[in-house]
Amino acid sequence: MIRKQTREVKIGNVTIGGNYPVAIQSMCNTDTRDIEKTVAQILELERAGCQIVRVAVPDMEAAKAVGEIKKRISIPLVADIHYDYLLALTVMDLGVDKVRINPGNIGEEKRIQAVIEKAKQKKIPIRIGVNSGSLERDLLQKYGNVTPEALVESALRHVRILEKYQFYDIVVSIKASSVPFSIEAYSLLSEKIDYPIHVGITEAGTIYSGSIKSAVGIGSILSKGIGDTIRVSLTGNPVEEIKVAKEILKSMGMLQQGIELISCPTCGRTQIDLISIANEVEKRCQEIHKNLKVAVMGCAVNGPGEAREADIGIAGGKGEGLLFKKGKIIKKVPEAELVEELIKEITLS
Repeated sequence: MIRKQTREVKIGNVTIGGNYPVAIQSMCNTDTRDIEKTVAQILELERAGCQIVRVAVPDMEAAKAVGEIKKRISIPLVADIHYDYLLALTVMDLGVDKVRINPGNIGEEKRIQAVIEKAKQKKIPIRIGVNSGSLERDLLQKYGNVTPEALVESALRHVRILEKYQFYDIVVSIKASSVPFSIEAYSLLSEKIDYPIHVGITEAGTIYSGSIKSAVGIGSILSKGIGDTIRVSLTGNPVEEIKVAKEILKSMGMLQQGIELISCPTCGRTQIDLISIANEVEKRCQEIHKNLKVAVMGCAVNGPGEAREADIGIAGGKGEGLLFKKGKIIKKVPEAELVEELIKEITLS
């Protein structure tokens, strides 16, 4: 798979676009005005593997909190702002790494110019985020409904405003909750611009349904070579978004970080509690930062062979299992000791 080459844009200590890896992003669901809770959540997201984090800035109190939050975190901080250009100016003075704002939504041109000039001065990129739920009226009338073409035209309209003032540190996203709609919209957008593209399926749903929807949508878009940052939008703890995003990138061969777990679906030959074992292994492996492929298989007859590509794994028998590496059996282990023996071997590898 060949990724489209986009412009490089620096967001704090993370560069996106060009040949840089796809970055994982999330958004806090705390009240930004509550500095302690917001910082605590960002630090938790950092530990989970989040590389860029966004916070909502609905008013001036939240904008002023951004400065203190920025001092206490390590990853780039993005301010999500709508309509009020003074909020954008404030957070840029306080050290935010990127602002998400649609220039066409902040009123008269001198306000737009003030935001752009400040962004230039501070070397802060601007993300244009077009949403299917907030499309301009004239475009709704032109297309008769919310369409992929309408969203792309809206995004290009905002891009041109920034380009008018010679501003090019731009990131663009198009958000919709429909997977087929999003795939078409991102494909059209990618043909029109060379700016980095942020990919996501908005309002995807709960952890279960939203993870599936995001994996299908984001994975399909990435498979077209489109995407420089991704965000999985889930109703729940945003740490879950990071877990799902990492698995999407791993499955696409775009992330070699941490354990990749392979486990069989079980069948009538399975004679151990494979489901519990697989869940326990997955949980324990989240704390291990090694690039390994680990297999948990239910059948001692076929397990090592079926998981030949795994670096290490276990395959169950009756009350026991086989521990293997690269398809070669190392030893036989009682069922009660399988997880511990596997984790020990992973740690030593």
